[in-house]
Amino acid sequence: MKDEKTLERIQLLHPKLRDEAILLYDEIVKELIGKAICRFSYTLRTFAEQDALYAQGRTKPGAIVTKAKGSQSYHNYGLALDIVLLVDKDGNGTFETASWDTKSDFDGDKKSDWQEVVAIFKRYGWEWGGDWRFVDAPHFQKTFGRSIVDLQTLHKTDKVDKNGFVLI
Repeated sequence: MKDEKTLERIQLLHPKLRDEAILLYDEIVKELIGKAICRFSYTLRTFAEQDALYAQGRTKPGAIVTKAKGSQSYHNYGLALDIVLLVDKDGNGTFETASWDTKSDFDGDKKSDWQEVVAIFKRYGWEWGGDWRFVDAPHFQKTFGRSIVDLQTLHKTDKVDKNGFVLI
């Protein structure tokens, strides 16, 4: 089953990633059958939204959820996304329970649903935050070899398209 919110959020990604994200999402939908679906919970995040997240656990209530300020995250350039699995625990087709469980096999195919999603992203050349020293299991990014400093420079020097995406 395709998740409409995910399809909407794919359209917020950098234009160079949108078609690929649709292809890999189609593969994810075919792979996850049964009790869980994959939702892209975050794609593009504005600098202001990133700053607000950075403030959480520092100058605002809540737990720290990011180490990146505005302009310091690949999300800010539409080159990253986060996922969550939505699980239909009662079998009524509503997929009402969010899960970040990287080990469960909700569809009973003897493979972790989360790891099935990771494998698809990796086939398309995306980097997974679960491989980092600072583990961020929901996070995937495709940077086209660009560092954050490269992207900041492109943004500051107005090397952007009509919608504000950096030209890469």
